[in-house]
Amino acid sequence: MKKHASPQRCFPLLSIFFAIIPFSSSFDYHQALSNSLLYFETQRSGRLPHNQRVIWRDHSGLTDGLEQGVDLVGGYYDAGDNVKFGLPMAFTVTMLSWGVIEYGQYMASAGEYGHALEAIKWGTDYFIKAHTQPNVLWVQVGDGDTDHYCWQRPEDMTTSRQAYKIDETNPGSEVAAETAAAMAAASIVFRKTNPHYSHLLLHHAQQLFEFGDKYRGKYDKSVGVVSSYYPSVSGYQDELLWAALWLYRATDNQSYLNYVLQNALSFGGITWAISEFSWDVKYAGLQIIASMLLREEKNKVHKPTLEQYLSKAQHYLCACLHKNNGSNVDRTPGGLLYTRQWNNMQYVSNAAFLLTVYSDHLREANQQLNCHGELVGPEEILSFAKSQVDYILGANPMAMSYLVGYGPKYPTKVHHRGSSTESYKHDKGFIGCTQGYDGWYARPHPNPHVLVGALVGGPDINDRFRDDRGKYVQTEACTYNTAPLVGVFAKLFGLESTELSSNPSLISSW
Repeated sequence: MKKHASPQRCFPLLSIFFAIIPFSSSFDYHQALSNSLLYFETQRSGRLPHNQRVIWRDHSGLTDGLEQGVDLVGGYYDAGDNVKFGLPMAFTVTMLSWGVIEYGQYMASAGEYGHALEAIKWGTDYFIKAHTQPNVLWVQVGDGDTDHYCWQRPEDMTTSRQAYKIDETNPGSEVAAETAAAMAAASIVFRKTNPHYSHLLLHHAQQLFEFGDKYRGKYDKSVGVVSSYYPSVSGYQDELLWAALWLYRATDNQSYLNYVLQNALSFGGITWAISEFSWDVKYAGLQIIASMLLREEKNKVHKPTLEQYLSKAQHYLCACLHKNNGSNVDRTPGGLLYTRQWNNMQYVSNAAFLLTVYSDHLREANQQLNCHGELVGPEEILSFAKSQVDYILGANPMAMSYLVGYGPKYPTKVHHRGSSTESYKHDKGFIGCTQGYDGWYARPHPNPHVLVGALVGGPDINDRFRDDRGKYVQTEACTYNTAPLVGVFAKLFGLESTELSSNPSLISSW
């Protein structure tokens, strides 16, 4: 389905419902973390490993790239279809990696660190295959139009597996840079556990960034088939800045930071004030990372530009908190951030992650967020991030968990080809292209398989949700919805299991 996004400003609600929920809630963040990581095993393409835990899935896409003479087996299906889209896949891996960098210790204490690394590596292994030459990157396998015409399990699919690439004559700076960001972030993750692999990822990341920067161009112009599904509305400048920042974090090479500083104005890094963060629009994320560099003494010389990044980061954060003097993110009556109708939960999960990371930054720096003269402490910011997570897990007017498989009530008719049809392992009878619509899509019953850990698109602006696989705006889940939650779940689990037990006084601050 179409996942179009655009960098629009949001208008404030006239009435706001918001309550800070006490930390001692009934939600099991450990279970939510485990579920969220399991979801990525459901979305795997390629030959599944022996330790695959989602046993109703089987091998698929084993000839991907064969027609083009390249091995493109592996990677992730983005959502409920069977296409491998490079840009959202790369963003998914970037966010998974960022979550591990920030909160890996909590994942380890939850026994999920290995699963997190496996989720990242499934993506980066594919990116290594897809980056066949320094200036060639294969960025899509499958055609969204023909894929959506059919309702088939990935194990059965008969749709086109045409592969699409970017190169010097057909540039795609967004996807080259986002893939570079993903591999740079992942190189940090694997630095200690697998240094050789970390070095390999960094090598690819540096080549991809150079490619995307030297041969600039919008990828949806070079790969026209993606324009109805993942068009680049914000352009490629944000991805180039984003990738340079991640390469700076991975290498500590001043040239990458210089790139971020020197292109801050011309690329919009210090001019765009954005109220969303997504697979398309990276400005808020890069502004937050850049602003946090002010803590380091060596970066004081860059204070004027970094403070401008800080100003734009504050715009995003204050807009989420409804403290932005008229340019805030909308909220539902139940308190959920609401950016737009289509797959709104992606913006919620990303906001929860950025708010959580920034609250940690403020706490460590002993600082507060300045929202037009109103100072907001890290506890209040984290409390709001937690309120969004708790809404997702069931603290909402529908009393429904939008994280599938969590809690007593969750969506059972998710818009997802694999989970809505019988397992290939149990019934190897071929399901034809349109046969799946007649025999499975139209069934009024719950999906045969629970899509554990999937974060669906979620309710409308009035907190209403219809559990109907035909309502894909609300019931389709995507990898980049769940990816940011992995880090937030880990953080909340860590707080609940360690800080609160050792510091009971913290409970009162929540």
